[in-house]
Amino acid sequence: MKFSKLSQLFLVSMIGLAVATLLSACQIVTIDYIFVANSSGSGTSSAGQIQTYDADSETGALRIGQPDVPSGGTNPVSMAVSSDYANLYVANAGNNSVVHFALDGNGVLTQKDTVTVSTTPVSIAVNATGTYLYVVSGTTSATLTEYSLSSGTIGSIAATAPLNLSSVNSLFAGDTIIPTAVTVLVNNNSSLTTTNGVYVTAYDQSAYNPGGTTTSTANPGWVFGFTVGSGGALTAAAGSPYNAGVKPTAIANDPTNRFVYVTDFASNQLIGYQIRSAGVLNFLINGPFRTGNEPSAISIDPRGKYIYVANALDSSVSAYVIDLSTGTPSGSVNVTGSAINSTDTQPVAILVDAALGRFVYTANHLGDSISGFRIDTDTGTMSATQATPYPSGANPTAIVSVPHGNHAIQTTTP
Repeated sequence: MKFSKLSQLFLVSMIGLAVATLLSACQIVTIDYIFVANSSGSGTSSAGQIQTYDADSETGALRIGQPDVPSGGTNPVSMAVSSDYANLYVANAGNNSVVHFALDGNGVLTQKDTVTVSTTPVSIAVNATGTYLYVVSGTTSATLTEYSLSSGTIGSIAATAPLNLSSVNSLFAGDTIIPTAVTVLVNNNSSLTTTNGVYVTAYDQSAYNPGGTTTSTANPGWVFGFTVGSGGALTAAAGSPYNAGVKPTAIANDPTNRFVYVTDFASNQLIGYQIRSAGVLNFLINGPFRTGNEPSAISIDPRGKYIYVANALDSSVSAYVIDLSTGTPSGSVNVTGSAINSTDTQPVAILVDAALGRFVYTANHLGDSISGFRIDTDTGTMSATQATPYPSGANPTAIVSVPHGNHAIQTTTP
């Protein structure tokens, strides 16, 4: 059978389109799944949603991945992923819930179990062995709650620790402590004296209350430190809580378990600590370190070389090089010589991708978007990824990443 010239042209066009599509698909290699928690609407009662993005290995550009799933509650504020990347946890402030999702190799989330927290959850974290989930909660009081985990499933409460200033001064015992973030040391090697540490940031609203009255002369900002013993027992580290500026908002530890870093939202600074024996924190000698305005979130790359801080008021990211011997963050670094790496409006969460540590992403609360940057792994400098920012749902609040699994993962062994 013979084709007309028009039929031949149509056939050639269709073959060309198919080849182009195939080549484009081959050029896109997913390096990470990026999960973003946001509200599905503008009202406070709108159900939360988790969006999934695929991150391209070469450019860092994001594209929509698996369909959105409900967060299991309202107003999701924090997410955490287990170290084996098989489980994701979401804290919903609107209905005081923490929800467990199973995660498969294709980035598909399946809701499993839920626990209800007695007070509003603020931040969550999972220990490296996947045996405990840590939840900090409270709006007029502060509590650290440790839940046991079994194959990802949230079990019973293993321990609780009220966060107050009674150990500092009995006069401050009744102060209103507002928790903001939690981090867990990444290594559980029992031979290390600094292992099994949990640190929580909080501020004293009785001493720091812009626009309102204060009733306390206590230091406003604090880091509460705990060691984790047999059966999950929480024991306050010697000297805890530790001074942490005025209003600490975020906390992260480096992958070698030697340093902890805290952002001070009110003073526009980054505070660094050295982790000593039994989890005790000592200030880094040259700190604190300047950030942009209203630093709200912090992330450290998996090699432990660079720190990235999201500045909510400036809509920017500050980048620092870590002196590996002292933990001191350098002055900000940027390919243009400027300290400003612009994001969309009001970044409130930030991450360095979990796979290779080559990309930085921020969740922009008022921009309803995700901003992306590519890291120069030799210098820590940043450049915008293709087509950034990427649209998200309404008011994103939290962001995590999970390696795709088709390549080696960049890690640092403590």
